[in-house]
Amino acid sequence: MGRVAAQMGSASVATPDPSAAPLPPRPRRARSVGHRGRGPTGPGLPVLVIGSLMLLIITMLGVERLTGLSLLPDRFIAGLAPPPKDFPLLAASEPVGIEIGRIDLAAPVHNVGIAADGSIAAPPAERAQEAGWYDQGPTPGQYGPAVIVGHVDTSTGPAVFQDLRELRTDDRVEVARSDGTVAVFEVDRVGRYDKEQLPADDVFGDFSRPQLRLITCGGRWVGGQTGYADNVVVFASLVEAR
Repeated sequence: MGRVAAQMGSASVATPDPSAAPLPPRPRRARSVGHRGRGPTGPGLPVLVIGSLMLLIITMLGVERLTGLSLLPDRFIAGLAPPPKDFPLLAASEPVGIEIGRIDLAAPVHNVGIAADGSIAAPPAERAQEAGWYDQGPTPGQYGPAVIVGHVDTSTGPAVFQDLRELRTDDRVEVARSDGTVAVFEVDRVGRYDKEQLPADDVFGDFSRPQLRLITCGGRWVGGQTGYADNVVVFASLVEAR
């Protein structure tokens, strides 16, 4: 998302095109978003593995609830119990839009999958003003971390997540869903990480409650397959549904 790693800088995220790139430059090192030129790159093989585990865990938890059988070891599911009743929990429904009042952002959301290099695919350069929901993970409002990525900029100017780094604790993020509901999240924290040191467990493995992760590129522009040196990650939790 660079010039976004599909979202950031004079060049963007991490794709062969200088104005858009796959999320992380070296996906196998769990870079969530990266570049090749000005384009986005995303998390690689470790993220893919985590995503598969996420789906497996969700499935097994569902079977446990329906049958009463214990399929997962107690120590393995510590912290994965259903969220307290005062936390909303929504059925699956794909996101169609995102609004963040704090940074005056209102944008469509479309689906993105896995790029050829195994990373999270970045939105194409011509859709740099849209965000992309990683469709191999939970939908916003479901149990676990839903992931939405976006470019920070392109070779022609700012992109959808240009001001993501300005978010602060308790800022609200509203995600409109295809079933007509809106999932409202509150920001817990905002982190910036070297793409070689992205905390994959925190970003993709937190199943303590319905979560949201917003990811773009940041830091200095280094070019090549990396694009921007860092990823900016917003961590948020579901607090309301309407």
